[in-house]
Amino acid sequence: MKTIAVIPAHNEAETIQKVVAEVKKYVHEIIVVDDGSTDSTRDTALGAGAAVVSHALNRGVGAALRTGYRAALNRDPDVVIQIDGDFQHDPSYIPRLLEAVEKSDIVIGSRFLNPSHKNYNLTRRSGIKFFSWVANTLGSLSVTDVTSGFRCYRASALRQLTPLTDQHWALEQTLEAARKGMTIKEISVEMPVRGEGRSQFDLETYALYPFKMVDCIIKILIFR
Repeated sequence: MKTIAVIPAHNEAETIQKVVAEVKKYVHEIIVVDDGSTDSTRDTALGAGAAVVSHALNRGVGAALRTGYRAALNRDPDVVIQIDGDFQHDPSYIPRLLEAVEKSDIVIGSRFLNPSHKNYNLTRRSGIKFFSWVANTLGSLSVTDVTSGFRCYRASALRQLTPLTDQHWALEQTLEAARKGMTIKEISVEMPVRGEGRSQFDLETYALYPFKMVDCIIKILIFR
Protein backbone atom coordinates (compact mmCIF):
# COMPACT_ATOMS: atom_id res chain seq x y z
CA MET A 1 0.00 0.00 0.00
CA LYS A 2 1.22 3.49 -0.80
CA THR A 3 1.34 5.22 2.56
CA ILE A 4 1.78 8.94 3.19
CA ALA A 5 2.32 10.48 6.62
CA VAL A 6 0.94 13.92 7.47
CA ILE A 7 2.69 15.72 10.34
CA PRO A 8 1.23 19.02 11.60
CA ALA A 9 3.97 21.07 13.26
CA HIS A 10 4.17 24.44 14.98
CA ASN A 11 7.59 25.40 16.33
CA GLU A 12 8.83 21.80 16.49
CA ALA A 13 12.42 22.43 15.34
CA GLU A 14 13.73 20.52 18.37
CA THR A 15 12.00 17.27 17.43
CA ILE A 16 10.87 17.33 13.79
CA GLN A 17 14.11 15.94 12.35
CA LYS A 18 13.98 12.89 14.62
CA VAL A 19 10.28 12.36 13.96
CA VAL A 20 10.73 12.51 10.17
CA ALA A 21 13.72 10.14 10.34
CA GLU A 22 11.74 7.56 12.30
CA VAL A 23 8.51 7.89 10.30
CA LYS A 24 10.46 7.42 7.02
CA LYS A 25 11.14 3.82 8.04
CA TYR A 26 7.47 2.93 7.60
CA VAL A 27 5.93 5.16 4.90
CA HIS A 28 6.57 6.13 1.28
CA GLU A 29 6.25 9.90 1.67
CA ILE A 30 6.05 12.45 4.46
CA ILE A 31 4.28 15.82 4.36
CA VAL A 32 5.03 18.24 7.18
CA VAL A 33 2.58 21.11 7.54
CA ASP A 34 4.52 24.01 9.00
CA ASP A 35 1.70 25.87 10.76
CA GLY A 36 3.16 29.36 10.95
CA SER A 37 6.29 28.37 12.87
CA THR A 38 8.65 31.13 13.94
CA ASP A 39 11.61 28.78 14.41
CA SER A 40 13.45 26.56 11.90
CA THR A 41 10.75 23.86 11.69
CA ARG A 42 10.36 24.25 7.91
CA ASP A 43 14.06 24.12 7.04
CA THR A 44 14.72 21.29 9.48
CA ALA A 45 11.89 19.19 8.04
CA LEU A 46 13.09 19.81 4.49
CA GLY A 47 16.60 18.85 5.47
CA ALA A 48 15.28 15.62 6.97
CA GLY A 49 13.69 14.67 3.64
CA ALA A 50 10.04 15.64 4.12
CA ALA A 51 7.90 17.63 1.74
CA VAL A 52 6.75 20.81 3.51
CA VAL A 53 3.64 22.93 3.10
CA SER A 54 3.68 26.16 5.11
CA HIS A 55 1.01 28.44 6.54
CA ALA A 56 2.02 32.09 6.79
CA LEU A 57 0.27 32.29 10.19
CA ASN A 58 -0.45 29.79 12.95
CA ARG A 59 -3.98 28.55 12.17
CA GLY A 60 -4.26 25.58 14.52
CA VAL A 61 -4.21 21.81 14.23
CA GLY A 62 -7.53 21.50 12.38
CA ALA A 63 -6.40 23.87 9.64
CA ALA A 64 -2.98 22.22 9.43
CA LEU A 65 -4.57 18.81 8.99
CA ARG A 66 -6.93 20.14 6.30
CA THR A 67 -3.90 21.31 4.37
CA GLY A 68 -2.04 18.06 5.00
CA TYR A 69 -4.94 15.82 3.97
CA ARG A 70 -5.39 17.77 0.73
CA ALA A 71 -1.71 17.55 -0.12
CA ALA A 72 -1.60 13.84 0.71
CA LEU A 73 -4.72 12.89 -1.24
CA ASN A 74 -3.39 14.77 -4.30
CA ARG A 75 -0.55 12.20 -4.31
CA ASP A 76 -3.07 9.34 -4.63
CA PRO A 77 -2.15 7.20 -1.60
CA ASP A 78 -3.89 4.08 -0.34
CA VAL A 79 -3.39 5.01 3.31
CA VAL A 80 -2.76 8.25 5.20
CA ILE A 81 -1.04 8.25 8.60
CA GLN A 82 -1.50 11.25 10.88
CA ILE A 83 1.17 11.75 13.56
CA ASP A 84 2.34 14.67 15.70
CA GLY A 85 5.72 16.33 15.28
CA ASP A 86 6.67 16.44 18.97
CA PHE A 87 7.51 12.73 19.48
CA GLN A 88 4.56 12.21 21.81
CA HIS A 89 3.43 9.70 19.17
CA ASP A 90 5.96 6.91 18.81
CA PRO A 91 6.47 6.12 15.08
CA SER A 92 7.27 2.48 15.94
CA TYR A 93 3.50 1.96 16.33
CA ILE A 94 2.89 2.75 12.65
CA PRO A 95 3.11 -0.92 11.52
CA ARG A 96 0.36 -1.82 13.99
CA LEU A 97 -1.82 0.99 12.67
CA LEU A 98 -1.22 -0.17 9.09
CA GLU A 99 -2.09 -3.74 10.02
CA ALA A 100 -5.33 -2.63 11.70
CA VAL A 101 -6.42 -0.39 8.81
CA GLU A 102 -6.46 -3.39 6.48
CA LYS A 103 -9.79 -4.29 8.13
CA SER A 104 -10.97 -0.80 9.11
CA ASP A 105 -11.59 2.62 7.61
CA ILE A 106 -10.06 4.59 10.48
CA VAL A 107 -7.70 3.45 13.23
CA ILE A 108 -7.15 5.56 16.35
CA GLY A 109 -4.18 5.16 18.67
CA SER A 110 -5.53 5.20 22.22
CA ARG A 111 -3.60 6.03 25.39
CA PHE A 112 -6.60 4.82 27.43
CA LEU A 113 -6.01 1.19 26.45
CA ASN A 114 -2.78 1.28 28.47
CA PRO A 115 -1.62 3.10 31.64
CA SER A 116 0.07 6.03 29.84
CA HIS A 117 -3.03 8.23 30.20
CA LYS A 118 -2.39 8.32 33.95
CA ASN A 119 0.56 10.65 33.33
CA TYR A 120 -1.79 13.43 32.17
CA ASN A 121 -3.31 15.84 34.65
CA LEU A 122 -6.88 15.43 35.82
CA THR A 123 -8.30 18.24 33.70
CA ARG A 124 -6.96 16.80 30.47
CA ARG A 125 -7.92 13.22 31.31
CA SER A 126 -11.44 14.38 32.19
CA GLY A 127 -11.71 16.31 28.94
CA ILE A 128 -10.65 13.32 26.85
CA LYS A 129 -13.12 11.08 28.67
CA PHE A 130 -15.87 13.65 28.19
CA PHE A 131 -15.34 14.01 24.44
CA SER A 132 -15.10 10.22 24.09
CA TRP A 133 -18.39 9.89 25.96
CA VAL A 134 -19.97 12.38 23.54
CA ALA A 135 -18.69 10.35 20.58
CA ASN A 136 -19.99 7.11 22.03
CA THR A 137 -23.39 8.59 22.94
CA LEU A 138 -24.06 10.47 19.70
CA GLY A 139 -22.25 8.11 17.35
CA SER A 140 -23.15 4.73 18.87
CA LEU A 141 -19.44 4.04 19.15
CA SER A 142 -17.16 2.46 21.71
CA VAL A 143 -13.99 4.55 21.69
CA THR A 144 -11.77 5.51 24.61
CA ASP A 145 -9.60 8.31 23.16
CA VAL A 146 -11.50 10.26 20.53
CA THR A 147 -9.18 13.27 20.82
CA SER A 148 -6.11 11.27 19.80
CA GLY A 149 -4.25 12.74 16.85
CA PHE A 150 -2.37 9.52 16.10
CA ARG A 151 -4.58 8.09 13.37
CA CYS A 152 -4.53 5.98 10.23
CA TYR A 153 -7.03 6.28 7.38
CA ARG A 154 -7.91 4.43 4.26
CA ALA A 155 -7.60 7.15 1.64
CA SER A 156 -10.96 6.11 0.20
CA ALA A 157 -12.59 6.87 3.58
CA LEU A 158 -10.72 10.13 4.11
CA ARG A 159 -11.95 11.42 0.75
CA GLN A 160 -15.56 10.99 1.94
CA LEU A 161 -15.11 13.13 5.05
CA THR A 162 -15.90 16.83 5.25
CA PRO A 163 -12.86 19.15 5.53
CA LEU A 164 -11.97 19.59 9.19
CA THR A 165 -13.10 22.47 11.36
CA ASP A 166 -10.44 24.43 13.26
CA GLN A 167 -11.70 23.28 16.67
CA HIS A 168 -12.95 19.92 17.94
CA TRP A 169 -11.84 18.39 14.64
CA ALA A 170 -11.28 14.90 16.13
CA LEU A 171 -14.73 14.58 17.66
CA GLU A 172 -16.56 15.98 14.66
CA GLN A 173 -14.58 13.85 12.20
CA THR A 174 -15.19 10.69 14.23
CA LEU A 175 -18.92 11.38 14.50
CA GLU A 176 -19.18 12.02 10.76
CA ALA A 177 -17.34 8.78 10.03
CA ALA A 178 -19.72 6.89 12.33
CA ARG A 179 -22.75 8.51 10.71
CA LYS A 180 -21.49 7.38 7.29
CA GLY A 181 -21.10 3.80 8.50
CA MET A 182 -17.31 3.68 8.49
CA THR A 183 -15.47 1.10 10.56
CA ILE A 184 -13.52 2.75 13.40
CA LYS A 185 -11.01 0.75 15.43
CA GLU A 186 -8.69 1.62 18.31
CA ILE A 187 -5.34 0.10 19.16
CA SER A 188 -3.29 0.61 22.31
CA VAL A 189 -0.57 3.26 21.89
CA GLU A 190 1.49 4.59 24.78
CA MET A 191 1.69 8.39 24.72
CA PRO A 192 3.90 9.93 27.39
CA VAL A 193 3.54 13.59 28.26
CA ARG A 194 5.79 15.49 25.85
CA GLY A 195 9.30 16.06 27.12
CA GLU A 196 10.62 18.59 24.59
CA GLY A 197 9.34 21.84 23.15
CA ARG A 198 6.22 23.66 24.28
CA SER A 199 2.89 21.94 24.73
CA GLN A 200 -0.30 23.41 23.25
CA PHE A 201 -1.92 22.69 26.63
CA ASP A 202 -0.94 25.74 28.70
CA LEU A 203 -2.70 27.29 31.71
CA GLU A 204 -5.08 29.30 29.50
CA THR A 205 -6.06 26.18 27.57
CA TYR A 206 -6.93 24.31 30.75
CA ALA A 207 -8.90 27.28 32.12
CA LEU A 208 -11.02 27.42 28.95
CA TYR A 209 -11.50 23.64 28.69
CA PRO A 210 -14.93 23.49 30.43
CA PHE A 211 -16.28 26.26 28.19
CA LYS A 212 -14.95 24.51 25.11
CA MET A 213 -16.77 21.34 26.18
CA VAL A 214 -20.10 23.20 26.33
CA ASP A 215 -19.40 24.98 23.03
CA CYS A 216 -18.59 21.65 21.40
CA ILE A 217 -21.79 19.99 22.60
CA ILE A 218 -23.93 22.88 21.32
CA LYS A 219 -22.27 22.82 17.88
CA ILE A 220 -22.55 19.04 17.58
CA LEU A 221 -26.25 19.02 18.55
CA ILE A 222 -27.02 21.84 16.09
CA PHE A 223 -25.05 20.05 13.36
CA ARG A 224 -26.99 16.83 13.95
